Amino acid sequence: MIQVTEGALMHIGALASRVGMSVRALRYYEEQDLLASARRAILELLPCVETGDVTPALLDRQSAERDRIDTQVSTLVKTRNRLDAIITTASTARSAGRPCPR
Repeated sequence: MIQVTEGALMHIGALASRVGMSVRALRYYEEQDLLASARRAILELLPCVETGDVTPALLDRQSAERDRIDTQVSTLVKTRNRLDAIITTASTARSAGRPCPR
């Protein structure tokens, strides 16, 4: 169970339904550190789902978290692109019967 607001607990499945995400996605974001702490992030970033309250401070925190996630996504894309280049180089070398260049 996840604490959504002070004193209020919610199963992650119910929360996922409320915010339109899968449980797997919430857990994945937590594992990949795309959320500093999914439980904390849910508590701090999504109280409007539970209470309907939206404040400038909440919007600022949500924006900051989105920016942090964007930075991590950008880093992951760059890493993936480097890996794609390595795979292409290795595949080309293998097709030509050559060892992978160093």
